[in-house]
Amino acid sequence: MARRTLITGVAALTAYAALPAAGFTAEKRSPVVTTTNGKVRGYVDGEVSVFKGLRYGADTGGARRFMAPVRPEPWTDVKDALAYGPASMQQGKGEDGETLSEDCLFLNVWTPAKVSRKDGLADGGKRPVMFYIHGGAYNGGSGGHPWYEGTKLAKRGDVVVVTVNHRLNAFGYLYLARLFNDPSAADSGNAGQLDLVLALQWVRDNIAAFGGDPERVMLFGQSGGGAKIATLMAMPAAKGLFHRAATMSGQQVTVGGPFNATKRAKQFLEKLGVKDLAALRALPAEQMLDGLKAVDPIAGSGGVYMGPVLDERSLTRHPFFPDASPVGLSVPMMCGNTHDETRGFIGWDTKAFDMTWDQVVAKLPGQFNARIDIDPETVVAFYRQTYPYYSPSDVYFAASTAGRSWKAAVIQDEERAKAGAPAYAYQVNWKSPKDGGIFGAPHTIDIGLVFGTLDAKGSIVGTGPESVAMSDTMSDAFVAFARAGDPNGGSLPRWEPYTLPRRQTMVFDNTSRLEDDPRGAEREFFNRVPFTQFGT
Repeated sequence: MARRTLITGVAALTAYAALPAAGFTAEKRSPVVTTTNGKVRGYVDGEVSVFKGLRYGADTGGARRFMAPVRPEPWTDVKDALAYGPASMQQGKGEDGETLSEDCLFLNVWTPAKVSRKDGLADGGKRPVMFYIHGGAYNGGSGGHPWYEGTKLAKRGDVVVVTVNHRLNAFGYLYLARLFNDPSAADSGNAGQLDLVLALQWVRDNIAAFGGDPERVMLFGQSGGGAKIATLMAMPAAKGLFHRAATMSGQQVTVGGPFNATKRAKQFLEKLGVKDLAALRALPAEQMLDGLKAVDPIAGSGGVYMGPVLDERSLTRHPFFPDASPVGLSVPMMCGNTHDETRGFIGWDTKAFDMTWDQVVAKLPGQFNARIDIDPETVVAFYRQTYPYYSPSDVYFAASTAGRSWKAAVIQDEERAKAGAPAYAYQVNWKSPKDGGIFGAPHTIDIGLVFGTLDAKGSIVGTGPESVAMSDTMSDAFVAFARAGDPNGGSLPRWEPYTLPRRQTMVFDNTSRLEDDPRGAEREFFNRVPFTQFGT
């Protein structure tokens, strides 16, 4: 483990204890913090104290499968918080060496709060809290990804960083309420969202002991994480638990309807050969995952979709339809996308850039994937006229980005602006140096730039001077937003919120700029057809 130093400060509600001998020298010490559940022991990494695998909810397996989460039973000993907790059950293996389990309600904290032998961590600081929700749609991922490691962000911004695990796929979003007349399944369609609510309640009750301010909690999340945040902004149970929100290439205009969600649940059960709730709860967790291979009855292909549901309990309306939910209008919002989202969806295969015009026409409908229904020849003709210098692959990725990913972000920005609570819109144009820049600004590029994890495993942002400068700029803007609900104050030009008809958008690049209605011609072109949130 890296060499660590001790720093001093003033605190309360905490104690100070030695780390276990294994893996540490005798003189190493570690902070112990008293939470509402019990005492937890972390470790010091440079100037940041780290607590991994903090339990915020009880085991959700067995008889509690599909139920709303509950707080864990308190403990009286000191729990080590030195390693990430298990991630939710999911297809695949998760992160390297990561345990998958139904018992997955854990979160992680990085804090620059000062440490002393006498008083532990609560140094009186009231730092902004940056609570990150991972992507992976509603199906996979965890808060333990190396790109989300919070040490650099916590240190640079003097903020408390939190990442979280919660139930995913069928464990968090299988809607059973209309199939089984059983009150214990009433919340099954949004259990994963309710996990996030419980985690935010933990932050409200405990983050001050880690040097954070429970009145300045910012949610930020990329891809599926952004979609989860947009959904939380329509959930009354989450109101007041967070005070800023940033969606990064992830939007949720509508959630699943109860009848489509029930059709999916039926397909799921038929795939498993299960007919009653007791039998479904008795299935081993690994076997439950087999149900996800059922053909989706709405999309007609692929694995069965799982996501939040309009269940008339925790969700009684859609997040951004027919307008922006009033529940979230008081929360300052940042809404971003990258210029070349879908260049990140092809598995980093450079061969995908060798296309003919006929191939573009044939492949575009698969990228639109029921989100928009439009003639691909018309789309290609528009792009060839608008951008005559674009290659076939340029058109393919530009059109699929505009129709598949970006359109929902525009809807969120516009609905906020109509409600008089505009978002701060951004677009990342800064190109990844990977493979000579051929991937442009793909999906996920903003993660490493905001966290500063430029050298993390699998990073696509590089570590050169331009990468560092872009990371510093984006990180500082997010920190400023966490601190005051306004991203201004750093090296960026003045960032105005999104209003109609100007549509002000911060374009992040080596020279960042505020631009009115970037890609306006593309926006207007795709407005000829309605947008359908996939899965809903």
